[in-house]
Amino acid sequence: MDALLTLTDLTGQEFAILTVIVVVAGIVRGFSGFALSAVVMATAVLILPPVQLIPICWWLELMASILMVRGGWREADRGVVLGLVIGSTIGVPFGVWLTTSIPVETSKLIVLTLIIVLAATQLAKIRLPFLATRPGLYGSGFAAGIVTGLAHVGGMVIALYVLSQDAPAAKMRAALVLFLFLGALTSMITFLWFGVMDQTGAIRGIALALPTAAGVLIGQWLFTSRFAAYYRPFCLSLLCALAGAALVRTQFA
Repeated sequence: MDALLTLTDLTGQEFAILTVIVVVAGIVRGFSGFALSAVVMATAVLILPPVQLIPICWWLELMASILMVRGGWREADRGVVLGLVIGSTIGVPFGVWLTTSIPVETSKLIVLTLIIVLAATQLAKIRLPFLATRPGLYGSGFAAGIVTGLAHVGGMVIALYVLSQDAPAAKMRAALVLFLFLGALTSMITFLWFGVMDQTGAIRGIALALPTAAGVLIGQWLFTSRFAAYYRPFCLSLLCALAGAALVRTQFA
């Protein structure tokens, strides 16, 4: 354990707290299809700055996507997902450049505010009709890429896009799962190029991937189509509460 803490450059308490966080985030991802990184960012930002959480979230999303991608590939509209991934691939470098160029406290403020705004927008079921167009498709992907590079919560932007399509819950969940899997593969190149994905970040992510997988499996087991309508409001309300509490703490600590 001491060797692991040395490699991850974390204290025992920090590692234990992060483990609990990723299990909870995995459960949320397992039954909702999204919000893993958002939950991690909304809570773990009190321990590590966003730029150090991004590589961790990448490994966690990859693990969750591997466990869930089969259903996503079968049920999602693959043409739409491909367009979103193309836009996202172009947008990620802009987000990474921004998050590596601003002070840590500013990046925390931006990330937490972004999570609250995105969650509240979806919770209010605000539909943006222009997203349901061809430019809206690639524009949504591009915006998701910027947000991914900034806070690794691009899935929440994609959720807004899918919401504009008025798609069934199962189809939306599948599109999110498939986007997050394909997006993870393309974003790795940018993270390596900017040095965001370093050795410490990779080790942290790999070490936390197993408890994340356990959380995802628990979340999938908890998923029941009968209660599908309640999962998103619950997850979005949880995100608003977590990000709001973290925002207050960072501003008045």
